[in-house]
Amino acid sequence: MRSARVATEEHVPHTMSRMGDVLAGFHAVWEFESDSVLIRYERGIRTPKLFQALGERRVPLSAVEGVTLAPGKRGTVVLRLLLRVGADPLLQAAAGQLKEGSDPYRLVLPAERETLAEYYADELKGLLAESESGPADRYLVPAPEAPLQFKAYDGKASFDGTSVQFRWSWTGASSAKWKAGDQSFAVADLADVEWRSPEVFEGHLRLIRRAADAEAAGPADQDPAAVVFGLGYGPVHESLPFAAAVLAAVRTRGPVPVVAAPARRDPADIAERIRHLGELHQAGLVTDEEFAAKKAELLAEL
Repeated sequence: MRSARVATEEHVPHTMSRMGDVLAGFHAVWEFESDSVLIRYERGIRTPKLFQALGERRVPLSAVEGVTLAPGKRGTVVLRLLLRVGADPLLQAAAGQLKEGSDPYRLVLPAERETLAEYYADELKGLLAESESGPADRYLVPAPEAPLQFKAYDGKASFDGTSVQFRWSWTGASSAKWKAGDQSFAVADLADVEWRSPEVFEGHLRLIRRAADAEAAGPADQDPAAVVFGLGYGPVHESLPFAAAVLAAVRTRGPVPVVAAPARRDPADIAERIRHLGELHQAGLVTDEEFAAKKAELLAEL
């Protein structure tokens, strides 16, 4: 493919059917293809961390319902793609909680490029007139790729594409989670994913299981199917792509994966967990029976 060229007002392309037309803004560059828009996010201290984590997003025009161009702040204009409901797992997981500056489908440009931005907006609208509209029946924008992991306040979450693992932190996890032990959830056993932004009160990631007899979920800090955010743990740029990847796997799940034999744990880690379990026992938060059973479970992992 020939190298991309950056469009300027002095050289406005005649059609978007050609590959390589590029519009550069603050924090991102949009490359217009005949059937999609490839968004490449810049790396730098001023670029939102979510953009850096995403790297790039290829948005098929079939996933786009509209495009807007509006005045921005401090001498800028904003070109924005409006995606169809249900087309993007990232936006579906975010559920409207992203701040305006973290919207990955907004391109902020200097006001002097308004004419050029208007041209591309009109071209996109023309192409979208031939596309399907309304809610999408499947994801059209790829989800972030597994494996993914991040540290929450009360544990570490990891996802390998087939299952989600929660490994509790001895400093942050509640006694209820310690009693339940580290958790593993096969994608095929999940019905949904609930992400509450760490930028609001009681931020968390909760996995909704498919079991019809599952009890109503309690507070996230007591629910073994959830990890909580806070104090810098579970930031948007780590936890949201994680939630989107899990959600996409849940909605497009295949057969129940074969569970591999668990790897042997670090003896020092096991000893530390037993020590913490003993502290909970001495504090009366764990019964004699629970202490003995959990200790035996931990020793069996050696």
